[in-house]
Amino acid sequence: MEQRLAITFYFKAGKSATQTLKMVNAAYGDQALYRSNVFRWYGRFRDGREDIEGDPRSGRPTECRNDNNVEKISHLLLQNRHLSLRMLANEVNIGKDTVRKTVVEDLRKWKICSRFVPHSLTPEQKDRRTAACRDLIATADSDPDFLKKIVTGDETWCFAYDPTTKRQSAAWVGETSPRPKKMRFQKSLVKNMLVIFFD
Repeated sequence: MEQRLAITFYFKAGKSATQTLKMVNAAYGDQALYRSNVFRWYGRFRDGREDIEGDPRSGRPTECRNDNNVEKISHLLLQNRHLSLRMLANEVNIGKDTVRKTVVEDLRKWKICSRFVPHSLTPEQKDRRTAACRDLIATADSDPDFLKKIVTGDETWCFAYDPTTKRQSAAWVGETSPRPKKMRFQKSLVKNMLVIFFD
C-alpha cells in the first residue's frame, strides 16, 4: 500500500514509469515491488485510477482469522477433537496455516497422542481389586509360607485386527483438559485369550 502511494505520487509529480521504478527500488531496496507490478500500477494511475486498494478477488478472503471463524473452528472441535488441520481448513474454507494459528494461538489447544492404559476399570472393579489386595496382605501376614504356595499366572488377549495407533487417536485438548486415554486393546468379536501359569 505504501509503495502504491509512492507510485501515484511520482506519477503526479510528472515522473516516467522507468524513473518511478528506479525511485521505488532506491527507497525500498529488497522489499520493493517487482518491475511488472510497478509498471502495472503506474499504468492504472495514468488511466485515471485514484484508489490504491487492490482489486477484489474470488476465493478465500485475505483476512480469515476473525471471531466468526474462531467460533466455527471451536464448534467443530467440540464435535470431533480428532479432526486434522486439513479437515478443519476444508470445513471453514480458509488456509491450513491460518487454522493452525487459530487453534493454537486463539483457542489455546494442542494436539497430543492418547496415553495407553491397560484396562478401563469401573469403580466396582477397582473396589474388588482393592479388597482382594487387602485379603492377600492379611493372609501373607498371618502365614509366613503363604508366598511360597503361589502359582503365578498371566493372560493376554490376541485380537484378529490391529488396533489404532496412538498417532491415529491424537486429539486437540485445551490447557486444562486431561490427556485423552486409549485402551491398549479394544473389545472384538474375533479374539483368543492366551493364559500362562508358572511357579
